[in-house]
Amino acid sequence: MFSHRFCGKPASTFPRDTLGRSDRLRSRRADPRTSRSSTLNRFVVLSGCSGGGKSTLLAELRRRGHAGVEEPGRRVVREALAGDGAALPWVDLAAFARRAVAMALADLTAAEGLTGWVFFDRGLVDAATALEHATGEAVLEPLGRAHRYHRRVFLASPWPEIYVNDPERPHGFEAAEAEYGRLLSAYERLGYAVSILPKTDVAARADFVLEALEALEE
Repeated sequence: MFSHRFCGKPASTFPRDTLGRSDRLRSRRADPRTSRSSTLNRFVVLSGCSGGGKSTLLAELRRRGHAGVEEPGRRVVREALAGDGAALPWVDLAAFARRAVAMALADLTAAEGLTGWVFFDRGLVDAATALEHATGEAVLEPLGRAHRYHRRVFLASPWPEIYVNDPERPHGFEAAEAEYGRLLSAYERLGYAVSILPKTDVAARADFVLEALEALEE
């Protein structure tokens, strides 16, 4: 399953290379409403390895005032656990992935009503990659090219020091690493420019994302 939780060291234990960057970025962050003409250039994906800190990064970006969309896979698992369990990824990966694809498509439609940067904790490419892996169906190319996100995608690389299991993520670290390899290949195959998130505290990661997007606006 593509999901995660950031369980690393507290932010104060990580080195920061520049004091005050978070405050500075909040005051001068790029506003795509004034410089982007299409929704796909506002939709930014945070993807990568399970357990790599993406959910915590999304929460930090939301705290700074940006819109964020929760991971489809987590929501599918919660639905399945509350129901008959048929779409759990460890029960029926194909059913899980099909439901995640439908949810990711619905998220894209719903996000059109949002303004400014919209950050997605995983998305359609992740779901389509899982479906293609589970069934062998060639779904990634048609879905991935018909429904685009911002060209810059941010991936969390495998980070064993913070990886933990939970009821929504029972799979081991080796499976998470294998999934990361498939996702990196999928995003590159679809022509996205991949940036690997630094292994540092969440505030520095958020700065990294916003600075990278701001640089593309200049």
